[in-house]
Amino acid sequence: MTRTASAFFLSLLAGTCALHAQSQKCGSNAQSTIATDRPQITSSSIVVPCGSLQFENGFAATSNAGQHTFDFPETSIRFGIAQKTELRFAVPNYFNNDDTPSGFTSGFGDLSLGFKQQLGPLHGFDVSLIPSVAFPTGANLISSHGYDPTVQLPWSRGLSKNWTIAGMFSLMWPTEGAQRNLTGQSSVYFARQLKLPWDAYLEYSGSFPQRGGPQHFIDFGTSYKLSPHQQLDFHWTFGLSAATPDYSIGIGYSVRFQVIQSR
Repeated sequence: MTRTASAFFLSLLAGTCALHAQSQKCGSNAQSTIATDRPQITSSSIVVPCGSLQFENGFAATSNAGQHTFDFPETSIRFGIAQKTELRFAVPNYFNNDDTPSGFTSGFGDLSLGFKQQLGPLHGFDVSLIPSVAFPTGANLISSHGYDPTVQLPWSRGLSKNWTIAGMFSLMWPTEGAQRNLTGQSSVYFARQLKLPWDAYLEYSGSFPQRGGPQHFIDFGTSYKLSPHQQLDFHWTFGLSAATPDYSIGIGYSVRFQVIQSR
């Protein structure tokens, strides 16, 4: 199962790259404002511009029953390879005092590789498909020790000049022990632009594993654009069910560079 899933994903990724290897008109959207996946749980429904390289980074502190876990750098690297396609690489996160089934430990998590294909706009909605696979590169007590596929479908729609609604549907197949635990996830949030470079949001997210209790979260946060291609963010997440941490608080910084121009 693990080898089949990872082989299928890599074949799909190679095919996508080959399809878009021909000359692209990169740089036409180089001046567009940065759009990030963070700090929400919901990923962005649009890709980074063709030829752009975007780094999203952060630090989070999580509290659960009096125990505190810290993780960083939460780095996601996104590279636009076509008008509606981007490659995605999640750098292994470092966890300090992470709560695992075998006890508290510190070390790096698994890395993941994927791509995003923008499908919209469709009837006023921006929609994308994001397949990815996590690889077992992390510390012994933190890694899942499996090749774990995930498929996400983020969407968004503008409601007015200042209001946006967005959400995401996800399916994940994480390795837990000797078997997989199929997990569905859904989220929805409302965002409001407070001033031109500053916005805020309120989000609900729920995860529903095949084995184990559901996880419900309420997340609110804000982001401030230092420039059209730089963003600071802050978020605070509360767990609403027994299977979730009590709360998590985090900050982040994202930046985008145009590295390829059309010839």
